[in-house]
Amino acid sequence: MRKLRREAGDPSLHGNKFWKSSCLMMDYLQRNPLKKGARVLDLGCGWGLGGIFCAKHFDAKVTGLDADPSVFPFLQYHAELNEVAVKTWRCFYEKVRKQDLAGFDAVIGTDICFWDKLEEPLYNLTRRAMQAGVGRVVLADPGRSPFRRLAARAEDKLDATYREWQVSRPMKATGCLMIAGQR
Repeated sequence: MRKLRREAGDPSLHGNKFWKSSCLMMDYLQRNPLKKGARVLDLGCGWGLGGIFCAKHFDAKVTGLDADPSVFPFLQYHAELNEVAVKTWRCFYEKVRKQDLAGFDAVIGTDICFWDKLEEPLYNLTRRAMQAGVGRVVLADPGRSPFRRLAARAEDKLDATYREWQVSRPMKATGCLMIAGQR
């Protein structure tokens, strides 16, 4: 990891560690599995643990999207450790088009709505995903205000579900899930 940090530098948009909300996502997906071979877009992937989980447990075809390309060496390192492949895509949420989303069965994201200014682009991306026929969008967060507003708005306007969630393993984590589409 030190060598990667020296070579790639520190990510500038907070994709610099394992976020506990990844545990919430993995627990949710264990209880509500994806179809084998699902095409998954991991938004704000950072180190990509949610997407790697999908690739490993559901043989998913995963694309990790992040605006900060310095996270991709960390993503690839963790994918190799788990003996899975993950494609990468450098893009901002606002630039993901409906036709791009049509190529995915599921969209996931963990700890990605941490600033007020991210609420609107993530709501719009979720709306475009539903319009494009994506079967499920699942976002997890420790419960920050921007995420709670996003989830409440999606529940009201997109028929999404907003749930409190907690896990004790592999580490203790509490937070919220927003689930749009198939439940």
